Amino acid sequence: MIALNGITRVFRTDTVETHALRGIDLLVEKGEFIAITGASGCGKSTLLSVLGLLDRTSGGSYRLAGHEIGSLSASQRAQIRNREIGFIFQAFNLIDELTARENVALPLEFRGVSKRERMARAAKALEQVGMEQRMDHRPTQLSGGQQQRVAIARALVGNPRLILADEPTGNLDSSSGDAVMNLLVNVHRNGGTVLMVTHSDRCANLAGRRIHMQDGRIFPLPVAQP
Repeated sequence: MIALNGITRVFRTDTVETHALRGIDLLVEKGEFIAITGASGCGKSTLLSVLGLLDRTSGGSYRLAGHEIGSLSASQRAQIRNREIGFIFQAFNLIDELTARENVALPLEFRGVSKRERMARAAKALEQVGMEQRMDHRPTQLSGGQQQRVAIARALVGNPRLILADEPTGNLDSSSGDAVMNLLVNVHRNGGTVLMVTHSDRCANLAGRRIHMQDGRIFPLPVAQP
């Protein structure tokens, strides 16, 4: 599914050069559930942005489902991002003026799907996350946990190959966070490929594999001291 070889990402200003990613090598098989952990500023979110084609690399090779990403045009990258990747953000990123169903249907609009079909598919996705009774509510009428369920439905509605979750429980209480993690575990059990950035050991332990980052590199997990 994913093959990274020597990936670097450097941010430059007139006076400062920041190396966010330093030679990342990573293979991800289809159907894996991987947790990416590490201290704030270690490069976790930058790596997720690169994987999600929201940011370009400064060097190295990135292959996603057989596509060499570095050689693609901006429009080709946008098409792959829309069709093959589902995003779940800590801040939900729902549009307040739209209902839950309209928020979930939005990615399908950019694919040219008819309004009737995208609304039907959005309703089905909301049912999958237990939000069928709230599909005509707007985000301001929903709790944080409910908004994150809507965000998960939006990520799933296009049947993407890859789900990228950036601190999906970070703004939630423990009960809502557990419900969200159960949904992600079910996505994985149904064959989905999930990469999740998290600060929570509890969430990370639900993944099948854990990657630890430090100073822009991938390291073995630190050993707990007695």
